[in-house]
Amino acid sequence: MDNVKQVLESLVENVTGTLGVALVDYESGMCLGTAGSGIDIDIAAAGNMEVMKAKTKVMRDLGIQGGIEDMLISLESQYHIIRPVGDAMFLYIAFDRKLGNLAMARHKLAAAAGELRL
Repeated sequence: MDNVKQVLESLVENVTGTLGVALVDYESGMCLGTAGSGIDIDIAAAGNMEVMKAKTKVMRDLGIQGGIEDMLISLESQYHIIRPVGDAMFLYIAFDRKLGNLAMARHKLAAAAGELRL
């Protein structure tokens, strides 16, 4: 996990309007790294762990094969994206939808997942 902080800080710098970003342990909801100060990232991470678990269960119950690429939560003023990293973690980003670009944020988050050295 030698470059987590660098990757997360790069997301804050390169996704306009970023409120917060985290690498989160899938089982515990604990943040393994965070950047940004626009939201309480620890609360968001724990809540989004529940979202990931619920979606995974529904997929299993429905017999849906394959994994989750990413999940988008659209709020009136913000976008929140959850992107699995391996089987045990996920990246999470929240950003202001008036300032940021959704397609670019998804692209940058996917690239960040590939850059992580875990």
